[in-house]
Amino acid sequence: MAPQTLAPQTLAPRAFAALQVPGYGMYMLGSGLAMTADSIEHVISYWMVFQKFQSPALAGYAVISHWLPFLLFSVSAGALADRLDPRRIIQAGMLLFIGCSLGWGVLFMTGALELWHAVVLFSLHGFAGVLWGPASQLLIHHIVGPEQLHSAVRLLSMSRVAGLLGGPAVGGAMLLAFGPSTSVIIGALMYLPLTLWLVRAPFRRKAHQESPQATPQETRPGGRGGGGILATAREIAGNRVVVSMTLLAGATSFVIGNAFQAQMPEFAADLGHGDADVYYSMLLAANAAGALAAGMILESRGVRHAEPRIAFMLVILWCLCMGGFAVSSVYLLSLALLVAAGFLNLAFGAMSQTLVQMHAPPAIRGRVIGLYGTSFNGMRAFSGVTVGMGGSLVGVHWSLAISAVVLAIITVGLYVLDQHVLDQRSGAPPP
Repeated sequence: MAPQTLAPQTLAPRAFAALQVPGYGMYMLGSGLAMTADSIEHVISYWMVFQKFQSPALAGYAVISHWLPFLLFSVSAGALADRLDPRRIIQAGMLLFIGCSLGWGVLFMTGALELWHAVVLFSLHGFAGVLWGPASQLLIHHIVGPEQLHSAVRLLSMSRVAGLLGGPAVGGAMLLAFGPSTSVIIGALMYLPLTLWLVRAPFRRKAHQESPQATPQETRPGGRGGGGILATAREIAGNRVVVSMTLLAGATSFVIGNAFQAQMPEFAADLGHGDADVYYSMLLAANAAGALAAGMILESRGVRHAEPRIAFMLVILWCLCMGGFAVSSVYLLSLALLVAAGFLNLAFGAMSQTLVQMHAPPAIRGRVIGLYGTSFNGMRAFSGVTVGMGGSLVGVHWSLAISAVVLAIITVGLYVLDQHVLDQRSGAPPP
């Protein structure tokens, strides 16, 4: 009797696959803890600055200073991570975060806070974020292999969402229990686990080998041009997957982004829950809860399939959810749509980030990740224009609904263009 041949075990999808790679669990937990500390600082510093200065302009600068560095310096930060050890770049960002938190703590403790102090600390915090962003994604390649990349990107996104979700609650509780100065100093200590773990974190020197997903055109080393946005864009211009995912990510952030969160008080009031009660808090948390659910469900099922067509479909479904939320007058329906939108947003974000990393030319992967960060994060600096300023003209419901329709049209257009390029390269006549 002939011996039976067992199917390769590596083909079977594994739940939480990246967590089975030595070191990745600590990286994910440390990143989530750092994001929690980041959120704690935001909650407390925004509150104290508002109490001290009562300045809408300063509150607006706090938001702009958070996202503008991603728009201007993500590619440069990615180029730096290409040339240097990304672990050290992340540590530099963590030290800046710690310095900001300690600075807030001392100023709150002494009562010496002035306007220029707030401007400087907000600005430094934004630069710390852009140092952390591209390097944190690039380091994934030095810890896990291509087979676990989708799982690793999704888990890292989930840990950061958990920090964003839990940070405000923890920060608010700490503010009541310990006061502002002690709370931000405790927050500074929460950056230390990731910072110290990175001293001897796993680091595969061969992580810049060509990805098995990349085509010869995609893996060609970059030219000698600078590491700026235009230079990087020229070098990946022929990379269909990277270009389409970067443009799609930028469109989602520019047209809608997370600007609807700032308009949540008006949406809640129109749904009959304008007071700061549990119903309002549930609306605020629904998007993040959906994202957490996406990470848990997709990881538990071992889903690791990523392709541009699915990413486009996820954005279209996200547009339907956001448009439905905009016109809904039923609280439970609105809550369900926000949860679904959070689910789809994390699924799309993780998939598009994975595709960009898999198809990026290895020699300039950090710069390409930075360009994606410029698009996905930097464009959020302008998302208030369509939803926020548009809401002042036609109302927030109409502005969000129109924005959802516009984004859906842009997404369809990008999908058609992507398919046209694919048909041309495959030699098939366009439809």
